Formats: sequence, C-alpha cells, structure tokens
Amino acid sequence: MSGFFGAEGRPRGRWRGGRMFEQGDLRYVVLRLLEEKPRHGYEIIKALEEKFGGAYAPSPGAVYPTLQLLEDLGYTRIVPGDGGKKVYEITDAGRAHLAENQATVDTIFDRIGKLVGHFLDEPMTEVHAAFRNVGRATYGRATGAVHDPELLKKVVEILERAAKEIEGLPR
Repeated sequence: MSGFFGAEGRPRGRWRGGRMFEQGDLRYVVLRLLEEKPRHGYEIIKALEEKFGGAYAPSPGAVYPTLQLLEDLGYTRIVPGDGGKKVYEITDAGRAHLAENQATVDTIFDRIGKLVGHFLDEPMTEVHAAFRNVGRATYGRATGAVHDPELLKKVVEILERAAKEIEGLPR
C-alpha cells in the first residue's frame, strides 16, 4: 500500500488496485471541469478532490502535463488569470471532443464514483478518519522532532507495530 495515501490520509494518485484513472481518462475529466468554468491547475486538483469526497486528489505531476497536452491538442487555451496564474478554458474544439466522447466520460465518472463511494461507505469512513488521524499525529510529531532521533525511532516503532497487528487480523 506504499504511496496509496498522502500525508493527510487520502489516496494520492493511486488506488489499491492500480491507478485511479485509466490511460487518457484524466483528460476527459479535466475537460469536463473546464466545461463548468475556466480554472488553473491547482483549482482542478481541488475540484477533483471535492468531487471525490476528499478520497482522491490527483498529483500536480498528472494534472499539469494533462493541461499541456490539452492545450497542444487545441482543446484548451490559456487566458490571463489573477496574479499571473495560467488559467485554462475549454475551446470549441474541446467541447466538441467532449461531446463526441460523452459515453466514455460518463463511464469514467460512473466507475470513479463507485470506487470512491465504496471507499467512503460505512464502515470505511471510520477507517478513513482513523487513518487521517494517525497521519496527522505522525507527521505532526515527526516534523516537530526532526532533530530528535530517539523520538523519530519511537514513532516508526509504533507505526510498524500497528501495521503488523493490522496485517495479522483474520480476513
């Protein structure tokens, strides 16, 4: 499960069964968001996180290359934004591409909705909340103890012990 959860206890770019998005899916998802309104990259990441109930947020390393690809394909263009940020808006060609692939887009959102829904359903919401609490406590304590090797060692021991205990639970 390495790399599955980010520092805040939510999945970051990957799910246990593989990637959240199949090859090419993210471009349709981004176009759908840009169809709603123009956005800059960080807004896209936050909008996806919100759409997926906080259970998933794509990495900047996935979003920004996708935005560049969409611009190269003529599906988006950059418009001036506040503070010099690049704001992307969908073009007519992007709208046409989205319309031509509406069934694919709907399938992507249905699939992801089911994945996220399963992850957020009871009792997984309790697991998610507990994991988030462990993440916050761990990073809060560890970042404050960067120069205290003994304290860091204790944090690691606690986490390793908890992982072994969880792995030892019956299925």
